[in-house]
Amino acid sequence: MNSNNIVLIGFMGSGKSTIARCLYQHTKKIILDSDIILSNNENLDVKDIFLKYGEEYFRKLELEFCNFIKDNVKNSIISTGGGMPSVCNVKDIGKVFFLDLPFKEIENRLKDSKNRPLFSDTKKAKLLYEQRQEIYKSSCHFIINANKTPQEITQEILQKI
Repeated sequence: MNSNNIVLIGFMGSGKSTIARCLYQHTKKIILDSDIILSNNENLDVKDIFLKYGEEYFRKLELEFCNFIKDNVKNSIISTGGGMPSVCNVKDIGKVFFLDLPFKEIENRLKDSKNRPLFSDTKKAKLLYEQRQEIYKSSCHFIINANKTPQEITQEILQKI
């Protein structure tokens, strides 16, 4: 494991990208956001990768990303896609922080989002959320209550590293 990397995991809307930016302000470690990188590499939005090629293809891309990070990246902030811990051992790529947020709060954050098509079906989203909770818990070094301000979450992570 490369303990110089800070890895953020959690469900969509849990604040991974926001916290990554806040951590950057304090650490100046480069941010690598898996969804943005995969989207850029494929020249498609994540939702369009799913639509065009399917979930299995996307998970393969995530696994390749994870392996690349493990073998090549140090001293960075890695913001993962919500499903990445289900396809790779994120503990292999750094210190893993699970941004844990109640589903109701995630729902409130994403209710008006156009880029989160999963939330057009709340029941499906809640089921996926519940399925992933144990994966997140077993894939992290630290569970962070993400129902706080970004500054409070950032300080808690900084104290743990």
